Amino acid sequence: MRFAELLETVGDLPLFQGSLLLAGDRNPGDVRRQLSRWTASGKILQLRRNLYALAPPWRRIQPHLFLIANELHRPSYVSLQSALAYHGMIPEAVPVTTSVTTARPIEIDTPLGRHIYRHMRPEVFFGYGRVSLPHEQEALLADPAKALLDLVYFTPRGEMLEHLRSLRLEGIENLEEEDLHRHARRWKKRKIHRAVENILRMKETVPDRRNQS
Repeated sequence: MRFAELLETVGDLPLFQGSLLLAGDRNPGDVRRQLSRWTASGKILQLRRNLYALAPPWRRIQPHLFLIANELHRPSYVSLQSALAYHGMIPEAVPVTTSVTTARPIEIDTPLGRHIYRHMRPEVFFGYGRVSLPHEQEALLADPAKALLDLVYFTPRGEMLEHLRSLRLEGIENLEEEDLHRHARRWKKRKIHRAVENILRMKETVPDRRNQS
Protein backbone atom coordinates (compact mmCIF):
# COMPACT_ATOMS: atom_id res chain seq x y z
CA MET A 1 0.00 0.00 0.00
CA ARG A 2 1.24 3.44 -0.90
CA PHE A 3 0.82 6.40 1.44
CA ALA A 4 -1.51 8.05 -1.09
CA GLU A 5 -3.81 5.04 -0.76
CA LEU A 6 -3.77 5.40 3.01
CA LEU A 7 -4.78 9.05 2.74
CA GLU A 8 -7.61 8.12 0.40
CA THR A 9 -8.83 5.48 2.86
CA VAL A 10 -8.51 7.27 6.22
CA GLY A 11 -7.91 10.92 5.33
CA ASP A 12 -11.32 12.03 6.61
CA LEU A 13 -11.11 10.07 9.87
CA PRO A 14 -9.76 11.54 13.13
CA LEU A 15 -8.51 8.08 14.18
CA PHE A 16 -8.19 4.77 12.41
CA GLN A 17 -7.45 1.16 13.26
CA GLY A 18 -4.77 -0.74 11.43
CA SER A 19 -7.25 -3.54 10.77
CA LEU A 20 -9.18 -1.14 8.52
CA LEU A 21 -6.40 -1.52 5.96
CA LEU A 22 -6.77 -5.28 5.65
CA ALA A 23 -9.64 -5.16 3.16
CA GLY A 24 -9.19 -7.26 0.08
CA ASP A 25 -6.25 -9.61 -0.28
CA ARG A 26 -3.67 -7.52 1.60
CA ASN A 27 -1.17 -9.46 3.65
CA PRO A 28 -1.49 -8.59 7.38
CA GLY A 29 2.26 -8.80 7.87
CA ASP A 30 2.89 -6.38 5.02
CA VAL A 31 0.34 -3.93 6.43
CA ARG A 32 1.92 -4.06 9.90
CA ARG A 33 5.38 -3.43 8.45
CA GLN A 34 4.11 -0.51 6.39
CA LEU A 35 2.39 1.02 9.43
CA SER A 36 5.65 0.69 11.35
CA ARG A 37 7.54 2.46 8.56
CA TRP A 38 5.02 5.30 8.40
CA THR A 39 5.15 5.64 12.18
CA ALA A 40 8.96 5.74 12.16
CA SER A 41 8.95 8.37 9.40
CA GLY A 42 6.50 10.58 11.31
CA LYS A 43 3.67 10.31 8.80
CA ILE A 44 1.29 8.66 11.27
CA LEU A 45 1.09 8.55 15.07
CA GLN A 46 0.55 5.32 16.97
CA LEU A 47 -1.65 5.89 20.03
CA ARG A 48 -1.78 2.25 21.09
CA ARG A 49 -1.66 -1.11 19.38
CA ASN A 50 -3.80 -0.96 16.22
CA LEU A 51 -4.93 2.66 16.86
CA TYR A 52 -3.44 5.48 14.78
CA ALA A 53 -3.90 9.09 13.70
CA LEU A 54 -2.43 10.90 10.74
CA ALA A 55 0.34 13.34 11.60
CA PRO A 56 0.49 16.93 10.34
CA PRO A 57 0.47 18.09 7.61
CA TRP A 58 -1.54 15.13 6.33
CA ARG A 59 -4.09 15.30 9.15
CA ARG A 60 -7.37 16.89 8.04
CA ILE A 61 -9.24 16.49 11.33
CA GLN A 62 -7.74 17.08 14.76
CA PRO A 63 -8.76 14.10 16.93
CA HIS A 64 -10.59 15.29 20.04
CA LEU A 65 -9.01 14.18 23.30
CA PHE A 66 -12.32 12.78 24.53
CA LEU A 67 -12.68 10.60 21.45
CA ILE A 68 -9.12 9.39 21.93
CA ALA A 69 -9.86 8.64 25.59
CA ASN A 70 -12.87 6.49 24.68
CA GLU A 71 -10.94 4.57 22.04
CA LEU A 72 -7.74 4.00 24.02
CA HIS A 73 -9.28 2.01 26.86
CA ARG A 74 -12.71 0.38 26.81
CA PRO A 75 -15.21 0.49 28.34
CA SER A 76 -14.74 4.03 29.61
CA TYR A 77 -16.28 7.48 29.73
CA VAL A 78 -14.64 10.85 30.33
CA SER A 79 -15.31 12.16 33.84
CA LEU A 80 -13.74 13.81 36.90
CA GLN A 81 -11.82 17.03 36.21
CA SER A 82 -12.01 16.69 32.42
CA ALA A 83 -15.80 16.46 32.38
CA LEU A 84 -16.15 19.23 34.97
CA ALA A 85 -13.99 21.50 32.83
CA TYR A 86 -16.06 20.65 29.74
CA HIS A 87 -19.24 21.54 31.63
CA GLY A 88 -17.65 24.83 32.77
CA MET A 89 -17.67 23.92 36.45
CA ILE A 90 -13.98 24.31 37.32
CA PRO A 91 -11.85 27.29 36.34
CA GLU A 92 -8.52 25.53 35.84
CA ALA A 93 -7.27 24.06 32.59
CA VAL A 94 -6.89 20.29 32.80
CA PRO A 95 -3.50 19.01 31.56
CA VAL A 96 -4.57 15.34 31.29
CA THR A 97 -7.78 13.63 30.22
CA THR A 98 -9.40 11.73 33.08
CA SER A 99 -11.81 8.86 32.56
CA VAL A 100 -13.60 6.13 34.49
CA THR A 101 -13.47 2.48 33.45
CA THR A 102 -14.67 -0.90 34.64
CA ALA A 103 -11.43 -2.36 33.29
CA ARG A 104 -8.07 -2.07 35.00
CA PRO A 105 -6.85 1.40 36.01
CA ILE A 106 -4.09 2.65 33.76
CA GLU A 107 -2.19 5.76 32.65
CA ILE A 108 -1.43 6.08 28.95
CA ASP A 109 0.89 8.60 27.33
CA THR A 110 0.32 9.22 23.63
CA PRO A 111 1.80 11.68 21.12
CA LEU A 112 -1.49 13.62 21.43
CA GLY A 113 -1.80 13.75 25.22
CA ARG A 114 -1.85 11.90 28.52
CA HIS A 115 -4.83 9.86 29.72
CA ILE A 116 -5.66 8.57 33.19
CA TYR A 117 -8.29 5.89 33.83
CA ARG A 118 -9.72 5.21 37.29
CA HIS A 119 -11.39 1.87 38.01
CA MET A 120 -15.03 1.82 39.08
CA ARG A 121 -17.15 -1.22 39.83
CA PRO A 122 -19.76 -1.99 37.14
CA GLU A 123 -22.83 -1.19 39.26
CA VAL A 124 -21.84 2.49 39.49
CA PHE A 125 -20.70 2.79 35.88
CA PHE A 126 -23.55 5.10 34.88
CA GLY A 127 -24.43 8.79 34.57
CA TYR A 128 -22.85 9.41 31.18
CA GLY A 129 -24.03 9.98 27.63
CA ARG A 130 -22.81 10.65 24.12
CA VAL A 131 -21.90 14.26 23.33
CA SER A 132 -21.17 15.88 19.99
CA LEU A 133 -17.68 17.26 19.45
CA PRO A 134 -16.12 19.34 16.63
CA HIS A 135 -15.84 17.86 13.14
CA GLU A 136 -18.67 15.35 13.69
CA GLN A 137 -16.82 13.52 16.45
CA GLU A 138 -18.57 12.02 19.47
CA ALA A 139 -17.55 10.74 22.89
CA LEU A 140 -19.03 9.30 26.07
CA LEU A 141 -18.98 11.93 28.83
CA ALA A 142 -20.26 12.08 32.42
CA ASP A 143 -23.10 14.47 33.16
CA PRO A 144 -22.19 17.33 35.55
CA ALA A 145 -23.58 15.68 38.68
CA LYS A 146 -21.92 12.33 37.99
CA ALA A 147 -18.58 13.94 37.10
CA LEU A 148 -18.57 15.75 40.45
CA LEU A 149 -19.60 12.68 42.44
CA ASP A 150 -17.01 10.56 40.61
CA LEU A 151 -14.38 13.06 41.73
CA VAL A 152 -15.69 12.92 45.29
CA TYR A 153 -15.58 9.11 45.23
CA PHE A 154 -11.93 8.95 44.19
CA THR A 155 -10.74 11.75 46.50
CA PRO A 156 -9.93 11.01 50.17
CA ARG A 157 -12.37 13.08 52.27
CA GLY A 158 -13.70 14.43 49.00
CA GLU A 159 -17.21 14.64 50.46
CA MET A 160 -16.18 17.21 53.07
CA LEU A 161 -17.52 20.74 52.71
CA GLU A 162 -14.03 22.22 52.94
CA HIS A 163 -12.82 20.15 50.02
CA LEU A 164 -15.87 20.88 47.89
CA ARG A 165 -15.42 24.59 48.49
CA SER A 166 -11.75 24.33 47.54
CA LEU A 167 -12.79 23.17 44.06
CA ARG A 168 -14.18 26.67 43.40
CA LEU A 169 -17.06 25.17 41.47
CA GLU A 170 -18.78 27.40 38.96
CA GLY A 171 -22.40 26.97 37.92
CA ILE A 172 -23.18 24.79 40.91
CA GLU A 173 -26.66 26.33 40.92
CA ASN A 174 -27.30 24.52 37.65
CA LEU A 175 -26.90 21.09 39.23
CA GLU A 176 -30.28 19.42 39.51
CA GLU A 177 -31.06 18.22 43.04
CA GLU A 178 -32.92 15.20 41.69
CA ASP A 179 -29.89 14.19 39.58
CA LEU A 180 -27.67 14.28 42.65
CA HIS A 181 -30.10 12.26 44.77
CA ARG A 182 -30.74 9.75 41.97
CA HIS A 183 -27.03 9.14 41.52
CA ALA A 184 -26.49 8.82 45.27
CA ARG A 185 -29.29 6.25 45.58
CA ARG A 186 -27.65 4.05 42.96
CA TRP A 187 -24.24 4.44 44.60
CA LYS A 188 -25.46 3.32 48.05
CA LYS A 189 -22.45 4.83 49.82
CA ARG A 190 -22.60 7.11 52.86
CA LYS A 191 -19.71 9.14 51.49
CA ILE A 192 -21.70 10.03 48.37
CA HIS A 193 -24.84 10.87 50.36
CA ARG A 194 -22.80 13.19 52.61
CA ALA A 195 -21.30 14.81 49.51
CA VAL A 196 -24.76 15.45 48.09
CA GLU A 197 -25.86 17.06 51.37
CA ASN A 198 -22.86 19.39 51.29
CA ILE A 199 -23.25 20.18 47.60
CA LEU A 200 -26.85 21.18 48.25
CA ARG A 201 -25.73 23.35 51.18
CA MET A 202 -23.35 25.14 48.84
CA LYS A 203 -26.03 25.38 46.16
CA GLU A 204 -28.38 27.17 48.59
CA THR A 205 -25.88 30.00 49.06
CA VAL A 206 -25.56 30.75 45.33
CA PRO A 207 -28.19 32.83 43.51
CA ASP A 208 -29.92 30.83 40.78
CA ARG A 209 -29.08 32.90 37.69
CA ARG A 210 -31.45 30.81 35.60
CA ASN A 211 -34.35 32.69 37.23
CA GLN A 212 -32.82 36.11 36.64
CA SER A 213 -33.56 38.15 33.57
